[in-house]
Amino acid sequence: MKNNTIKFIDLFAGLGGIRLGFENAFKNLGFETECVMTSEIKPYAIKTLKHNFGQDFLAGDIFDIRNEFIPEFDFLLGGFPCQPFSASGKRQGFVDTRGTLFFEIERILRDKKPYGFILENVEGLVKHDLEFKTDTIGRTLSTILDKLENELGYNVSWKVFDSLEFGLPQSRKRIFIVGTKNETIDLSGNEPKYNKLESIFEKGLPTINSDFTNKLFSHLELKDLYGKSIKDKRGGENNIHSWEIGLKGEISKEQSILLNKLFRERRKKQWASEIGIDWMDGMALTLQQINTFIDCSENELFLMLEDLTKKGYLKFEFPKKLIKEETENGIKTYRVYDETKPKGYNIVTGKLSFEINKILDPNDIAPTLVATDVSRLAVPDGEGLRRLTIREGLRLFGYPEWYEIPTKEYDAFDLLGNTVAVPVVEFVANKLAIEYAKNSYQIKEQLINA
Repeated sequence: MKNNTIKFIDLFAGLGGIRLGFENAFKNLGFETECVMTSEIKPYAIKTLKHNFGQDFLAGDIFDIRNEFIPEFDFLLGGFPCQPFSASGKRQGFVDTRGTLFFEIERILRDKKPYGFILENVEGLVKHDLEFKTDTIGRTLSTILDKLENELGYNVSWKVFDSLEFGLPQSRKRIFIVGTKNETIDLSGNEPKYNKLESIFEKGLPTINSDFTNKLFSHLELKDLYGKSIKDKRGGENNIHSWEIGLKGEISKEQSILLNKLFRERRKKQWASEIGIDWMDGMALTLQQINTFIDCSENELFLMLEDLTKKGYLKFEFPKKLIKEETENGIKTYRVYDETKPKGYNIVTGKLSFEINKILDPNDIAPTLVATDVSRLAVPDGEGLRRLTIREGLRLFGYPEWYEIPTKEYDAFDLLGNTVAVPVVEFVANKLAIEYAKNSYQIKEQLINA
């Protein structure tokens, strides 16, 4: 630290959420901050970072950044992607991080020796690659902690936080790993606070007027849609199937009963054994197999199935067999149609096939936002439905109102689906800032008394 300025680097920066939380925490304690290097590879993320922050040194791929080109800094920030490490039998041999993105963090810390770091990852990192089922953490996290503590000499602590407990109406669990050269940081002490989704909603925006929404409202009232998912391959009381709203054409009561039974039966393992294939979660069943749980004549059943297939609710297809192939990277498995088996009827549509796959409840919280389906979330507005806006997405992660994502909507939601909850970062960074401030004060006292 020079002139009360904290210098840091931001790796795998994304939207810069870790940076925001870090800067807020240190500035609240009277420190100035300076980002001396940012690393990011997505063009639309880079465009967003340039739009919202001053960038003196915006580097590209971390693999191309040599140590000697990295300015001196006090803290390393990095929401690194999780990758499996190489294993060689028992835990003692599980020490190789080469070829992973964590290795790039490791080699920078080893060379530059900053005071501390904040690393963020998905909750699944905690038990990734368990050696024994009774282990509390997996070999991947064990390897990371061993590198940081025993090889690089940091005092390290970690904890899984849920954004829901920081006033954000979204449950998003992430592990934070922090370390300093002096003290082990206590990450406890957050006092949970909660908010409902309605607290982040915009109001009075244009709603969707499409065949899909018209079909929804022709069968259900707006409040009856709150919290409902729309998918055909799963069920439950909070799910709507496309045939229940006549999306691909109205059907009879008998056909609805048939579809509701078929979507459950097709997942039962007994059929895999009868067909002669490896079980999969959703198999094509023949007319004769379906007739064992549908009480009508075979001809009546055939006519109903054919009509549902014509409308697009079902597909007449061969069952799929499991293929295993040895490759340089291990065993590859996939499925192909087995044309030696008789054809059967199967549910067609997955959740990503619909214009909307979930309607959020203003009095509840949002599901964990992921890049693949965030653009298919809908929210009530007035008497209609509309898509979640980018501003609402930013609020779900605690970004300030001045922050903007100047990209296409699809790219914006891709970035949001992979970002961090800023208030969680700020809480974690505040712990580091307090310890750093104490250490800085002690150093000043020693210099004065020397």
